[in-house]
Amino acid sequence: MRKLFFLFKMFFKISPMYVIILFLASIFSSFQVFLNVILPKFLVDELLGKQDIQKTIIIASIIVLANVLFIFINKSFDRYNKVKSLYIENKLLAIMSKKIMSTKFQYLEDPYYLDLKEKAVFAWRNQNSLKRAINHSIEIFKAVITLSGLVAILLTLDFIIVGAMVLIVIITLILRALFIKYQLTFVKTIVPINRKYNYYISLANDIRYSKDIKLYEMGDMISDSYYKYNDMVMNEFGKLYVKDSLIEGSISVINSIQTFITYLYIGYKVFVGQIGLGSFTMYVNGASNFSSNFKNLFDNFLGLFQCISYLDPFIEFMHLEDEEKVEAKHVLDRPIEKIEFVNVSFKYPKSDKLILDNISFIINKGEKISIVGLNGAGKTTLVKLLCRLYKPDEGEIYVNGINIQDYDYLSYINEISAVFQDYKLFDYSIKDNIITTNEEDDKKLNGIIDEVGLKDRISELKNGVNTNLNRNFDLEGVELSQGQMQKVAIARSLYKDSSLVILDEPTSALDPLSEADIYQNFNSMVKDKTAIYISHRMSSSVFCDKILVIEEGKVKDYDTHSNLMKKTDSLYYKLFNSQAKNYSLQ
Repeated sequence: MRKLFFLFKMFFKISPMYVIILFLASIFSSFQVFLNVILPKFLVDELLGKQDIQKTIIIASIIVLANVLFIFINKSFDRYNKVKSLYIENKLLAIMSKKIMSTKFQYLEDPYYLDLKEKAVFAWRNQNSLKRAINHSIEIFKAVITLSGLVAILLTLDFIIVGAMVLIVIITLILRALFIKYQLTFVKTIVPINRKYNYYISLANDIRYSKDIKLYEMGDMISDSYYKYNDMVMNEFGKLYVKDSLIEGSISVINSIQTFITYLYIGYKVFVGQIGLGSFTMYVNGASNFSSNFKNLFDNFLGLFQCISYLDPFIEFMHLEDEEKVEAKHVLDRPIEKIEFVNVSFKYPKSDKLILDNISFIINKGEKISIVGLNGAGKTTLVKLLCRLYKPDEGEIYVNGINIQDYDYLSYINEISAVFQDYKLFDYSIKDNIITTNEEDDKKLNGIIDEVGLKDRISELKNGVNTNLNRNFDLEGVELSQGQMQKVAIARSLYKDSSLVILDEPTSALDPLSEADIYQNFNSMVKDKTAIYISHRMSSSVFCDKILVIEEGKVKDYDTHSNLMKKTDSLYYKLFNSQAKNYSLQ
């Protein structure tokens, strides 16, 4: 109920009238059932009684006109909701997108929450579970109203007919519950088999595997696996269909027996003179509608529970914490002159392992700092803390003597440019990927393009810097190599007029010589700005003012290249010399 309330609250916030119309449509639909159960009684009684033509016409007219009115109203409601559904879908997409952008960054790097996001999107977009859950709820509401009215009508006859029908319904529910229990077992059995089946059939359809399949003649092996699991899938479905047929067949027989008993009992009441034929019509219609609505109630309960289980990831994701919106105490209105980490420790959520352990160091204005260390040492995490993508668990980070969390976020981030390992470019022009604001300086842009080594490649393009990246939306777009795309990302960071520039291994796709050339040019372009370099290669270390050596989350060294090379037993010395041998030219 709590989850259901959350969904209705979300839909009501998007469109109050949509939810109100759904409930009104249910009420009118129930009233139409009552109308067609009760009014025919008076028509039959009149036809078999006084046979007053005028009264008969009036009753028949009321039945017809009332049905026409209800049909018109319900069709109008349906038309309104169908039109509104597209609006609801678009708003839901906007809400989901806004949630992804506003949620804490730590969730977007956690595999559990990334998987949760995918499940959440799949539930409401592919399975349409949000809308289905609302519709099932409305159908349940309608069935409850209708059943309440029908029970009241049937009780005017006696308790026996109601008791008998409830007993039949209970037997039907038990049979359906047994089948549902079997379905749960079936799902547990079929999912792992189906996953293997889908894997092997995807191998045959995925051209990425074609070369290996042809080269090693794996076609027969994959086909055998496909047919094997296909047979297993069909075998399990065969068992399911047999069970389904038995259950549904049994329910059909029970419903037929119920109908027979109902007609027999109510007919007996007519025969002994306790009720007339008009009442016979009313009670038979009431009993028939009672059975169909009870089945509808049960089916929609099952559908609702199923949808809610599908929507669990969506609801969990929508309840994730957003980034804290704290009132800024300071605005960073001047360049970054000093960065200071003071006893900073950090561990990722749901982990007890410290990624950074009591880190302390200072970077002064204009210094070029290289951060080196083995994989998993905490280099990228350190930069993410500086960019306020995470908050330290302990310690503080100061910029110009003020804790970075106390700065207005936009003013703070405006002073930082960064190119991460997993940088992203977009399906815009090359120019728009580099200049991300309305302030364009073509001379500056061309100079940066030349510096990063893209001038020759762009000059070959028909539309130059106005050429779209990729061909998703433009057939004249260009597919750049990984190295060229990295250069575009670096150009974007250089174009932003920030006082701190960070390169977090963005040149990993380049060869060592090209990387060294990029870093040399980059170093000259940043001029008096502060720069932080992270790389597995040591090409950026030689021309840096200092090297920060991180080992197992701790600062092991923080000194110049020449001083560190004097420590022959240090990690930096070993890393530098091992790479120098590999990259030496004969």
